[in-house]
Order: sequence, then C-alpha cells, then structure tokens
Amino acid sequence: MNNGVYNFKLNIDWKLINLISEIDRFDANWTAIERKEGQSLKELKSIATVRSVGASNRIEGNKMSDEEVNVLLQEIDITKLTDRDSQEVVGYFEVLDLISESYENISITENHIKSLHNSLMKYSAKDQWHKGNYKMHSNAVEASFADGTRQIIFQTTEAGFATEDAIRQLLNWYNSETEVHPLIKVASFVYDFLSVHPFQDGNGRLSRLISTLLLLKNGYKWIQYVSFEHEIENRKNEYYQVLRSCQAQRPNEDVTAWMQFFLNCLSNIQSQLMNKLQKSGLETQLSPKEKSILTIIQNRPNIQSGRIAEKLAIPAPTVKRILSELLNKGLIEKRGSGRNVSYTIK
Repeated sequence: MNNGVYNFKLNIDWKLINLISEIDRFDANWTAIERKEGQSLKELKSIATVRSVGASNRIEGNKMSDEEVNVLLQEIDITKLTDRDSQEVVGYFEVLDLISESYENISITENHIKSLHNSLMKYSAKDQWHKGNYKMHSNAVEASFADGTRQIIFQTTEAGFATEDAIRQLLNWYNSETEVHPLIKVASFVYDFLSVHPFQDGNGRLSRLISTLLLLKNGYKWIQYVSFEHEIENRKNEYYQVLRSCQAQRPNEDVTAWMQFFLNCLSNIQSQLMNKLQKSGLETQLSPKEKSILTIIQNRPNIQSGRIAEKLAIPAPTVKRILSELLNKGLIEKRGSGRNVSYTIK
C-alpha cells in the first residue's frame, strides 16, 4: 500500500506493520517490566549510556573504546578535556543525560534543537564558532572508516534560507501531524534532519540524540536501557547504504528502506533488552565472586583475566574457572585469542 508521509513516499506493507506491532506490543508490557526490574534497569541504564556515548561518537570517527569512555565519565574534569575525542564524548554524555532526565520539558522547536547542538559542541574548541547556529557553508553526509578515510554519502540542503526553511517545515509538520503512527513520525523526522544536515558539524550525533528524545516523548521509555547507537554502529555500512539509496531519489523519495532499517534496529534492541533482563534473573543466583567478576567486566569492557585477578585479588585459576562458568551461562562473551583474549558483557 503506497502512502505519503511528510514529503516522502512510503510503502506500508505487512513487514512494516508487523515491525510496528512487535515494538508496540513490547511497549504495552513495559510498565509491568519496569516495576519488577527496578535495580536491574538501573545497572542496564549505566551500561547502555557508556555504549551509546562511545558508539555514536565512533560512527563519526572518534577513536575511544567503551572502556576508555567509561573511565573518562567516572570522573569528568573539564580542565583536562584537551583532545577532540574526549571533548566530543563528554558533550554527548551531558546531552544524553539531559534528555534522559528532562525529555518531558524539551519541546521540539528550533530553539531547543539549537540548544541541544550548543550543548553537544560545548567542550569542542574547534566548534565554538558555529555551535548552536545553522550552517554557513555547504556540507555533506560523510562516512568515517577505521583507516581514517572518509567517503561522501550524499549532498545535503544548501546553507542559508534553504536550510532554515527546510527545518521549519519539518518542525511544523512534526508538531501538527496527528494521524501518522509515532514510530513513523520519529523515523521520518530523523531521516529528513539528516537530509538537511542543518549544522556545520555534529548532525549525525545530534540525529541519534534526537531519536532518543522523540522516542521518550512518545512513550517508548525502554529506549534508555539499551543502546540504539550501538546497534547503528554495528550496522554502519547498512546505515549509510540505506541513507544513500533513499537520498538518490530526492525530492519526493521513497523512504521505505529507511523506515524498515530504523524500525528493525528498534526491534533488535528490544530483543537485546529482554535477553539482558532474563540474564539479570540468572545474576541473582550468582556467588559473591561471580558477581564481583561480572561487575568488573561491566565497568571495564574487554578486560583480560589477568587484570581481573589482579584487581580482585583472586587467584588466576579461580578467575578462569568463573569466567568459563559465566560464558556457559551466556552472561559474558570472549573476544580475541591466545594472550589477547578479553571479556565483555554479552
């Protein structure tokens, strides 16, 4: 069934309907889950925050690992944010924290979006001249790769009146539209925000923060306990490919592929969240030593067994035995081989 949504074409087929139904079915049960899993959710939110901050920045070329992000966020000292990677990480963390705590009070307006961008770029010395203001020069969506190379994915809206007009139209549509399903509205908003690319830099990161903000404002409160950004990082090539294929048809493009990608990401992280909650039930049955080892792996992803033994003052053979048991229970996963083996939360 071909439909129009905002300025786009959208083929609403059974695949799309099933994805929306699946996400909403989970959401309908969330209040009961939240009541039951209070303490587990607190721990999951802490882990998800580190993963989200790390992943969203790495998508744009940041080099910091989740472990490095976690260490930095444990004790933030703004006087020591001398490198761009650290500045970006702390800026992202503060905006994500603001959204989590105050999403009900953040309206979807130009002023608030500009304010979020200003906060995102707050510590980045290189970006002081443009933070919180629309772009003055043309830009493009670029993919960053591990080897340092960049590739243009598509061109964006021209700077100046064209950008201002495009963002105002998008905001007017979003705030006045009452018939389109919230998930379709959120995905459409994020897609067009990326297409316009209204700021000189930071648009990709801000689009993912806006995704979380819009989902929370539409009642999808579970989004803060699992990392949407980490899912996109894992599917980065697909993410850029879908954006490019839709953009190639602009204007009046068919965004069905983007909609399926966005909703499929949400469906996947819902499944991840349920698996984590089921594992948290297993965790209540762990011995004190097992809990200690699991906690240190949560706080220091990709840690090696020798480092665990050293930090907890537990004999190395005991640590290796417990790690094997945690692997068998599906609570952790092993990465690397030989002397480079490390452990992270599954």
